[in-house]
Amino acid sequence: MSSRLRRPHRTASFAAVLGGLFLPASAFAESPAIVTTLPPVSVTANRVPTAAEETGSALTVLTHEGLERRQTRVLSDALREVPGVAVNRTGPMGSLTQLRVRGSEGNQTLVLIDGIEVNDPASGSEYDFANLLAGDVERVEVLRGPQSALYGSDAVGGVVNIVTRRGAGAPKLRAAIEGGSFGTAGGRASFGTGTNLYDLFLSGQGVTSDGVSVADKRLGNPETDGHRNGTLAGNAAVRPTEHSEIAVTGRYTRFRTDTDGFTGGRGAIDDGTSTAGAQYFGRLQGRIALLDGKWEHIAGLTHGRQQRDYRDAARTVTGRYDGRKTKADYQTNLTLKSGPADHVLTAAAEHEEDKAISRSGYSSFDRSIGSTGLVGQYKLGLFDRLTLTGSVRHDGNDLFRDATTWRTTAAYRVEESGTKLRASYGTGVKNPTLFELYGYTATYAGNPDLKPERARGWDAGFDQSLWGRRASVDGTWFDQRIRDLITGTGRTSVNMPGESRIRGFELGLSVEPLESLVVRGSYTWTDGEDSAGAELVRRPRQLASLNVNYRFLENRANANLGVVHNGRSTDWAYDPFYNRQAVTLAPYTLVNLAGSYAVSEGVELFGRVENLLDRRYQEVWTYGSPGRAGHLGLRLSL
Repeated sequence: MSSRLRRPHRTASFAAVLGGLFLPASAFAESPAIVTTLPPVSVTANRVPTAAEETGSALTVLTHEGLERRQTRVLSDALREVPGVAVNRTGPMGSLTQLRVRGSEGNQTLVLIDGIEVNDPASGSEYDFANLLAGDVERVEVLRGPQSALYGSDAVGGVVNIVTRRGAGAPKLRAAIEGGSFGTAGGRASFGTGTNLYDLFLSGQGVTSDGVSVADKRLGNPETDGHRNGTLAGNAAVRPTEHSEIAVTGRYTRFRTDTDGFTGGRGAIDDGTSTAGAQYFGRLQGRIALLDGKWEHIAGLTHGRQQRDYRDAARTVTGRYDGRKTKADYQTNLTLKSGPADHVLTAAAEHEEDKAISRSGYSSFDRSIGSTGLVGQYKLGLFDRLTLTGSVRHDGNDLFRDATTWRTTAAYRVEESGTKLRASYGTGVKNPTLFELYGYTATYAGNPDLKPERARGWDAGFDQSLWGRRASVDGTWFDQRIRDLITGTGRTSVNMPGESRIRGFELGLSVEPLESLVVRGSYTWTDGEDSAGAELVRRPRQLASLNVNYRFLENRANANLGVVHNGRSTDWAYDPFYNRQAVTLAPYTLVNLAGSYAVSEGVELFGRVENLLDRRYQEVWTYGSPGRAGHLGLRLSL
């Protein structure tokens, strides 16, 4: 169930995947911690590599090494530890997984994987994290606040940029297998190599699980619901000269997930249904730099297709949804220096075609929409202390009035005290989805008169190093307003009159008392209300996390403790006629424990316990969650 409107069918899971924005490997330096609030370089904040101390927006980074130490298998599990991010999953692994940044709706956050926009036109223009495995993820940047000036529609709440691994050095083969509770088994393998002239990386990963009931077992739903996921991915690049590169990337995912039905009054119920689908993504990109690397040109072509079939208990297809996105883009960056000032001028042009096809007994439509965006940005650095940016974007749309959005940021550094002050202000726009405009089911009809949502928001914060840079603390206050918010009434979608408001603050703390011990914590308070004063659903007022990582036995062994707390939130409950009312979801705390030991060079044993305290909870009304689970595995590297 989407909090905007009822999903067009069952509890569908659909994931999307990858393409390629290729940058030098030095831009993706690893950090030993799972979450780094001040990364060495960000590629998301300004569309060009930007040093951490020059970034005026709130940004969090997860690294491959941190994901491995946490033993993250589904990427959304790690995103729960990011400040300002709320994750909701309708059941066990493989079920619909929504992400909300700073209280924004799930389809108000743009998700990029290697530069490809993966929000699904046939699934509410939202990215479902259900099937995104973490085995080949190198780095994740979560940029918070309105970013439409850089990235267009869907970036009202922020941007999640996922970068996958690249080949480097001598040929390297890695493999891992594992098994555990609920009949779960998984494995992955990868091969990578690279030099200054080329690089190649290939990977395959998969998981199978008998699962638990999608509909909450405590409400009389004993049927288990399984999940299967297989993913193949690869990327390659050649560099004919020092300042040129041609790169290609692709990804294919196939999945099947047992689901449950939904009915007014009872909510989720066992019914033996399932969803099966496939995802195809690819990108071809060329890059060349002139004037000794100071003037860069990047051009790319991306195509993605996401298909899913809904099936009844007899495995008969009852509905089919097909989302397609094709995009051509060009970006140029000019870097100049004059005395104490550094200048980076960026211009970009993008054209995108979105298409959604629906075929079922309730819904049948074939619609598309095109848009063209023009972007300009100026980044100014002064005296190695002050960095200012200004961005503007104009989007021409086929169906809606053209939109112009803008953003400005500032970062000021006081090296003597290890202090950074930062602030940003931006505007955003979110176009109605094709389903909101034209879709329909037995209980829902689209509304072709919907207007785009418009947003404006700011944040202000600080990053402070302490204890000789062995500790740091950061804080951010944010405020965002949205006009014409689109909301579901149960039977259609409408623009709400007035202005909805979301505000709150984020706190982070990192301490490294020993070289081998890292402790990180975060806390987020969010207050979100629509224009009528009602609390926005599935946005916990309080979010908190703690991660402790300890390396010992001469770094051959590692132990990781992760704690995630979701405070009280609200959700929609539906009566037999699909009229809705707000209900309260109880708070919960999850504790996860992971450990590994290197038996010899290239051989490592690992294990983890998820939901150590065996908490039972609901993230979405009447949908269940797994209890305590244990897993053991073996990792090889050749």
